[in-house]
Amino acid sequence: MPKFDPAKPTGALERQTAFSSLRHRDFRLLWMGQIVSITGSQMQLAAINWHIYLLTGSALALGLVGACRAVPIILCSLAGGVVADVVDRRRLMMTTQAVMLLCSAILAIVTFRGLLHVWPIFLLTAIASAAWAFDTPARQGLMPTLVPLKDFPNAVSLSMLMFQVGLIVGPPLAGFLLASHGPALVYTINAASFVAVILGLALMRTSGRPEKDESQPARISLAALLEGLRFVWRTPIIVQTMTLDFMATFFASANQLLPIFAKDILRVGAQGYGFLAAAPAGGAVVTGLVMARLGTLKRQGLVVIVSIAVFGAATIAFGLSRVFWVSWLVLAIGGAADTISTILRQTIRQLVTPNKLRGRMTSVNMIFFMGGPQLGEVEAGTVAALIGAPLSVVTGGAACLIAAAIALGTAKNLREYEVK
Repeated sequence: MPKFDPAKPTGALERQTAFSSLRHRDFRLLWMGQIVSITGSQMQLAAINWHIYLLTGSALALGLVGACRAVPIILCSLAGGVVADVVDRRRLMMTTQAVMLLCSAILAIVTFRGLLHVWPIFLLTAIASAAWAFDTPARQGLMPTLVPLKDFPNAVSLSMLMFQVGLIVGPPLAGFLLASHGPALVYTINAASFVAVILGLALMRTSGRPEKDESQPARISLAALLEGLRFVWRTPIIVQTMTLDFMATFFASANQLLPIFAKDILRVGAQGYGFLAAAPAGGAVVTGLVMARLGTLKRQGLVVIVSIAVFGAATIAFGLSRVFWVSWLVLAIGGAADTISTILRQTIRQLVTPNKLRGRMTSVNMIFFMGGPQLGEVEAGTVAALIGAPLSVVTGGAACLIAAAIALGTAKNLREYEVK
């Protein structure tokens, strides 16, 4: 169960604000460290896409980056969930963060030495993604133990806000550095950014160990994995949110094609690319702040479906636009809609899942939440190579709208879900 301290006032005695969860020291340490790390990671993601397009000029090569991220996530995430429900989640995160730091440092070194081939980028991206597959279940399993239950929705909103701040700051900064110094410096900065999370985790007082069930001691085993899969499969609202998540992110994945839009269609160069990459976060930050302030929304399940539909419509508009500011605006609208949906989906899943199973539930969700966008990048790159980037984006947005319409008609548990 989420942390509860009877010595602290609750309810009306403690005023709720947009930053209520930051009153809790350990959550604050994790949140601040991750702002730094995610900013560095978003800088590197933007730099990798630009670097690969400069080396190859190929939309398919851009799509293969998604495959290098998706395959390790799919292969490792279920194991990552089992491990996160057995070992100390805080120490597991310190290990995974160190592995990702090492991957970025190696990438920086080989780039400084004059990288002429893309395979080292693909290989190091795959290794870092495998580490991420263990890191995410540990982080999401740890987070509900860092704040009281009443502050958990606010913690989820602020975690999304933190991610979007990284998206706003990271890609434009990467764009300027790419134009002036090249990708090696960006990779170096990202390597250094992981230190912030490692330090925050080391300073925490909260135990990272999952709750123990004396009747069924936690073990790393196939039985533990199957227990998590059974729970997910027997909880309809989790299945519905995960499926809708996968369908939307698989088809409406335009981010991987942004270098093509920036360089060849909108003709705004590396700096314009950085601003386009940050546009979804522009809308998302405003939305995250509003949601953190509002607290619990009404008709959360229906809002998820409507938000997915808006995201699909914004994706179509981006594919059709040939004006930079219009493209930036519709990307921002899509980012806002995606943030609403993501915050609500994550809150729903965490609240209906027991603490002892959160790591395994998160690992299953990762196949949908992270595998969807990465496989979607492969789909987008392949379709773009066949019919062009604009039509690839437009057809993907249309498929997202269809998925939302199907969910509205068939996903009764999600459509009617509401926590008051």
